[in-house]
Amino acid sequence: MNQVLINDTTLRDGEQAAGVAFNLQEKVAIAKFLDSIGVHELEVGIPAMGEEEMRAIAAISDLGLSANLLGWNRAVISDIQASLACGLERVHISIPVSGIQIAAKFHGQWRVTLQQLKDSISFALDRGLWVAVGGEDSSRADDNFLFDVAHYAQEWGASRFRFCDTVGILDPFTTYTKVNRLVAALMIPVEIHTHNDFGLATANALAGIKAGAMSVNTTVNGLGERAGNAALEEVVMAIKRIYGFDAGIDTQRLLELSRLVAAASGCSVPPWKAIVGENTFAHESGIHAHGVMQNPSTYEPFAPEEVGWERRLVVGKHSGRHLLSNLLLQHGITLSVEESQYVLDAVRKQSVQKKRSLSAQEVLNLVKEVRYSHAIG
Repeated sequence: MNQVLINDTTLRDGEQAAGVAFNLQEKVAIAKFLDSIGVHELEVGIPAMGEEEMRAIAAISDLGLSANLLGWNRAVISDIQASLACGLERVHISIPVSGIQIAAKFHGQWRVTLQQLKDSISFALDRGLWVAVGGEDSSRADDNFLFDVAHYAQEWGASRFRFCDTVGILDPFTTYTKVNRLVAALMIPVEIHTHNDFGLATANALAGIKAGAMSVNTTVNGLGERAGNAALEEVVMAIKRIYGFDAGIDTQRLLELSRLVAAASGCSVPPWKAIVGENTFAHESGIHAHGVMQNPSTYEPFAPEEVGWERRLVVGKHSGRHLLSNLLLQHGITLSVEESQYVLDAVRKQSVQKKRSLSAQEVLNLVKEVRYSHAIG
């Protein structure tokens, strides 16, 4: 696999999630964290949104981060000027390429769309900016028109072209085919940008990478519009563990990063969320817990420490005697087979009543109750 650049857009597309608004301090903190773990590029926001956004972007620009910073722009000169005013040296210029988007935004006048793109690229290059171009709604565009736009972008001086599955309607097989054709047709690198409307953002991002995309857009926790984007932690760990390619990201800090973004966004992470969810390395089922105690690789694809977690063995409705005995031994308690079964029955009953697994103290309390009742009996 070729070198893959992680271009994280948590601060742009992630923040566009309904109800999410980062303040300046939060944007700076997230940018610094992403940079500190080795993320290659950051899409830091939309300068044309106004003074408050520009202040935050300028503050990030002034940090002197190792990551390359990009501002997101429409194909409008004033947008490029706003990016320049923030001190940015790189710009991403987005242009609609599907019939439905061009009809809605340019009244179907695709020639006007292309002229605006040409003028914007020229304006940016004349001022020494590095330019990437994004084809909004590439997945629903006519293939021939998409290729024409990408070729024009390349001819006019763009250094990268972004293939966008804007409304998340692709599957990995179609993504591979479309991106592979685009990669073959261009001299400049292709970037893959995916959305999660059908739960396929990460899968489609990986398909795009396999097809030859040299850059991939991600957001922390999969934050983003509607159902979100391809999650940074999922993409990074998938290419590391499934493809055997190390993107140079400090994965041991992914959990810490996830918690930072969750707090800043006000969007909690579901416990079953891949890589960073609370249950990712928690084992309750008797069969699973017993297997993990013998050899962690029986039910874990990689060590929890690799992403900042610790393994948790929890006692609940699905637990067996092995797990219960293991927990009690840690507290210096050994039960007979009969006592173990009584406690296990009590654990399962209480777990159903409480609708959750039990804490260690709750289990110890049940041991006392069982022993007390048997002593009286």
